[in-house]
Amino acid sequence: MVGIRWGGQPWVLGQELFGQQKCPTVCHLKALPSASLQQHSLFDGSNNGHSSHDKQNTLAVLASMLALDASADDEAIFQVVASDLSRWRAKPKLATKVFSQLARHRLPDLAVSVLRILRDNTVDLDMYHYSSCITACEKGYKWQAALSLLWQMPELRIQPDNVCYNSAVSACEKGGQWTLALALLCQMPESQVEPDTISFNAAISACEKGGQWQVALGLLHQLPQHRLAPDTISYNAAMSSCEKAGRWKLAVALLRQMPREKVVPNKISYCAAISACEKGGQWQLAVQLFIAMPECKATPDQVSCCATISACEKGGQWQLALYLLFHHTSAIGIRPDTVSYNAAMSACEKGGQWKLALGLLSQMPALRITQDVISLSAAISAGEKAGRWQLALGLLDQMSLLLIEPNEITMSAAISACEKGGQWQRALELLGRLPALRVTANKITFSAVISACEKAGRWTIALDLLRKMPSAGLTRDSINYNAAICACGAGWQWHFALCLLVKICDMGVVPDAIIYDAAISACERRGSCWPWTVWRTG
Repeated sequence: MVGIRWGGQPWVLGQELFGQQKCPTVCHLKALPSASLQQHSLFDGSNNGHSSHDKQNTLAVLASMLALDASADDEAIFQVVASDLSRWRAKPKLATKVFSQLARHRLPDLAVSVLRILRDNTVDLDMYHYSSCITACEKGYKWQAALSLLWQMPELRIQPDNVCYNSAVSACEKGGQWTLALALLCQMPESQVEPDTISFNAAISACEKGGQWQVALGLLHQLPQHRLAPDTISYNAAMSSCEKAGRWKLAVALLRQMPREKVVPNKISYCAAISACEKGGQWQLAVQLFIAMPECKATPDQVSCCATISACEKGGQWQLALYLLFHHTSAIGIRPDTVSYNAAMSACEKGGQWKLALGLLSQMPALRITQDVISLSAAISAGEKAGRWQLALGLLDQMSLLLIEPNEITMSAAISACEKGGQWQRALELLGRLPALRVTANKITFSAVISACEKAGRWTIALDLLRKMPSAGLTRDSINYNAAICACGAGWQWHFALCLLVKICDMGVVPDAIIYDAAISACERRGSCWPWTVWRTG
């Protein structure tokens, strides 16, 4: 199994990791109406070997459990189930139905507490009780509790089966514990439990979420060695792992391999491959895959559409992005959403089409498409690149009216717009607003404000901003120093310019041609070339 060998049994592994502490008691319960339980097979009128009286009692117990307060402890839960303990001792299968319902309602803490009460009150528990309880933990994202239950089973001489292990592996997958998921998969044969495709799929998904694309591919290729056929889920998880790792060639290769292995790709398969192409800058291939989806009987959706438009945006294909947004999507029955509009606006912004970006933004309310911080940030960036600082500030004001909080990208674009428009005071004001907006200043914002001050001849403010950068947790780089040196040059402060140049060299930063030109310019403006000559030759 991918070269991994874990000694000992999985329950021993769990004890080593988590100790002997008990699982947490019930918490975060939801007071769900008992009528909702009527929809499940337990109460559908079928016999199932139980009397109608048993079913009514079980329904009453479940309703009482679901009505418990979130702070209920084992004692409170015991009061609910106490009257049914004798029935459950006689018919343990009735308790299994209770655990199945708790799993359906994603109440792992309550399920674990009930299981503990039953065990302490000598109810004959079997694999099905534990299996349902582990499933409840898996659905409720309680991977520690799932492993704790799994290692309890051998102590009670209960043999886990595939369902128990698969639920535990899935719990580890949902909890981001890919190493534990692999450990359980490796231990299944040693526990006389043969892994199936579901077991491998859960482990592959765990590796995908853990960024282990190589291990995920290894598991996929091992399926035939275990006489198991990979299915669509297997391939989708492996492709997603490649997509997240930026391995677009592998993702596309897996998509093309699926028909040869008699596995039918679905829309999730295509979305993973298209997203991989988008991240890899392969906009042509992303568009080809998206257009081919209907022919391959994979229904395009908003996710695949947004990924394709984003690929066009990154490839500078704003015309194609707009075509996909307005024409192709309507032809295949996809309604554009916020993400697709944001991607199209970003494409227009990068292509210098600020009017089109603004037009898309103005269309969104009429189409009942929600504008978010990405929408406004893309429009502000478009205005910034076009030198429309008034537009950028107007959109920033619009964000406050829409109760949308700006982020670093928003404020950096607005400050850069003011810098390009010669609005140093507004740029400085925006920089001062960042703490109140809970936005962290970055190098780009400081450089933009320093450049704005440089253009306005405000060299003292530029130097003060450069001085404040370390206190803001920012490391000054050549771009920041260059802006400050240019500010000193504009203010005829050649001595400060040379001091900054010396400071750069002392920091181990190699000045580039732009910085040297700025320093020379500062000396020339003062008519004092000799200090530069002395420093350079000294």
